[in-house]
Amino acid sequence: MLSWDDYHNEEVLDTAAAAKAAAEQAAREAALEEAERQAALEHAAKLEAERQQAAKVEAVQAVQQPTQQSVSSETVAVDTDEMLERAAEAVANMDVAPGLEELEMGAARVSVDEKAMINCRADLNQLVPFKYDWAWQKYIDGCANHWMPQEINMTADVATWKSADTLSEDERRIVMRSLGYFSTADSLVANNLVLGIYRLITNPECRQYLLRQAFEEAIHTHAYQYCIESLGMDEGEVFNMYREIPSVAKKAAWSLSHTHSLSDPNFKTGTLESDQTLLRNLIGFYAVTEGIFFYCGFTQILSMGRRNKMTGVAEQFQYILRDESMHLNFGIDVINQIKLENPHLWTESFQKEVIQMLVEGTQIEIEYARDTMPRGVLGMNAAMMEEYLQFICNRRLAQLGLPEQFPGAQNPFPWMSEIMDLRKEKNFFETRVIEYQTGGALSWD
Repeated sequence: MLSWDDYHNEEVLDTAAAAKAAAEQAAREAALEEAERQAALEHAAKLEAERQQAAKVEAVQAVQQPTQQSVSSETVAVDTDEMLERAAEAVANMDVAPGLEELEMGAARVSVDEKAMINCRADLNQLVPFKYDWAWQKYIDGCANHWMPQEINMTADVATWKSADTLSEDERRIVMRSLGYFSTADSLVANNLVLGIYRLITNPECRQYLLRQAFEEAIHTHAYQYCIESLGMDEGEVFNMYREIPSVAKKAAWSLSHTHSLSDPNFKTGTLESDQTLLRNLIGFYAVTEGIFFYCGFTQILSMGRRNKMTGVAEQFQYILRDESMHLNFGIDVINQIKLENPHLWTESFQKEVIQMLVEGTQIEIEYARDTMPRGVLGMNAAMMEEYLQFICNRRLAQLGLPEQFPGAQNPFPWMSEIMDLRKEKNFFETRVIEYQTGGALSWD
């Protein structure tokens, strides 16, 4: 028979065993929970890896097929309140100095006297007050002169070009050479404008016109492409002519070699040498490339139009000539303004160098005339064109304040002066706005 002590000892043993069993059960449950938690974590990690891989694949596909990408609203989870808080903090702590570079907050407004054509330190984002009203007026006039190549009917030109006996071989040669040179020349011009001249001319109203000029150069390249496509020419042959035809290649090579600093991103002004380099390049660009190299081809094509041949191409060229006449005169004004503001650049030796540049350019264009007109054609010949180009060279020299180099040279094509007479530009613009609304064409009277 058990005593109370024996009974108590047995109860203690039973309680200890139960506690041990409970502890073991708790341990098993904890281990199970830990295993389940680890499994859940591994599953979540697997899902995240799959999601990231899918995101990478989607990103690659988006780059390869941007037009077919679709972005799900579930791709990015955004806490709007947090984003707004961060944005407010960023704005409050923003340092404006890096964005405004050397401009001072609270500084005086730009005055006319602070403006300069080159090396200006004033705020170039402030268009007004104007210092060069002529630049702004040219911008306004250029906008009024807006036109597009497709406005001009090329039907008659297509028939003429396809006809076996309407144009002579010499006339076809002129059309091909002209489109071959100009189709790439205006692209070279646009490159210089966009990559260099805009950056180096530090006046906002002049930059405004340069933007307009760059757009017009794009229209001109468009016009040449439109003519080439309409006539069914070999585009590769025409556009590559500046590499394959010596008389065309020589003009392109001269222009590139005398304007290379304009497109050099590392070129900067601010010293006597660099400022003279800029002035030299601007003269090569405006006075020679646009002021001499364009005139043989313009005269030939416009003479063709006067004879009722290739009238669509000729009308395109007449609109282009009106644009280019303004480009040229803008460039001459810029060059003369730089001379006025920086007289130390215009040394005697530099003037002699400029004269040599214009005479060289004239000779190159004369060689082009001889190549494109081996015989008399369209009421002109190479000798007449030579005198005309010498007359043009004298005019460019006079515009720059330099002595003429071809005494007695006359203009054998007075009708070209009528077309280019800048005193008539105002009437042209007023007429062109009306004609633009009605689609009217230019008169060849």
